[in-house]
Amino acid sequence: MNCRVGLLRGQNRHNCRMIDALIERMKELLEPMEAAGDPKRIFHATYLRTTIAVAEEIKRPGGFADPAWTERWDVAFAELYLDALEQILAGEQPSRPWAIAFGARQGLPVVNRLLLGMNAHINYDLPQALLAVITDEEFDDAELIARREADHKAIDDILASRVSPEGDELASINGPTSTLNRLLKPFNQSGTRRFLREARQKVWANALSLSQARRTSAGAYAARLAELEELSAAKVTELQAPGQVLLKLAVKGFGVRLPDHPGGVNNSLTARKRGRQTRPP
Repeated sequence: MNCRVGLLRGQNRHNCRMIDALIERMKELLEPMEAAGDPKRIFHATYLRTTIAVAEEIKRPGGFADPAWTERWDVAFAELYLDALEQILAGEQPSRPWAIAFGARQGLPVVNRLLLGMNAHINYDLPQALLAVITDEEFDDAELIARREADHKAIDDILASRVSPEGDELASINGPTSTLNRLLKPFNQSGTRRFLREARQKVWANALSLSQARRTSAGAYAARLAELEELSAAKVTELQAPGQVLLKLAVKGFGVRLPDHPGGVNNSLTARKRGRQTRPP
């Protein structure tokens, strides 16, 4: 029986192993980056290991409330990053959050580089990925959305469980950790859970805002997405400033939130520009 027929008959609960194909694609992209010592390999390799961990949980009975949906969502989410990566590798311009993350200065600490990628991906890509696998009508189904959010939280738990092994991986790249980084290790683990929870709440709110705009018109959706792109780009830029990035996240938060009124981001940016123009030199 071929894959499509099996899906139609409900005999393949894992979407013909879409996530396995995704993992192979990620491995193929990683090889030349590792060979060239490309800094973009830091986030990519971490993402690959995390995707493998998610795939193992999807295949485990009881790992997710809806493993088939989780797999479709995880693949849709990853493909947004991979499309941006392939754009930059081809000399094209990706979205602003990814352009800033990929263009981070040489010599940036590996933890900072990893968090730049995570921030661009979660804040900008994740709401779009949710809209790719949840219809506008489904957003109105409170019971269904509660199940989707539960699977989202389960993925966050996997990410948090990866903090310690990924810390070891980063140390192997960056050399022995500093005394401050060793002291911050317990904070890193608890802090990861905290900023993922905070970001998840904002992601769902932003996804709902995008869904409401999508119901209005294609133009309304494009304008709302442009607001999210602006907010996400500003957050990635903010995380490149000198200092302990995890401490900054603890103070200022990881996620971004679309304003209640469409156009709020653009209006605030315009106001700041006007303020700079009228301010004495």
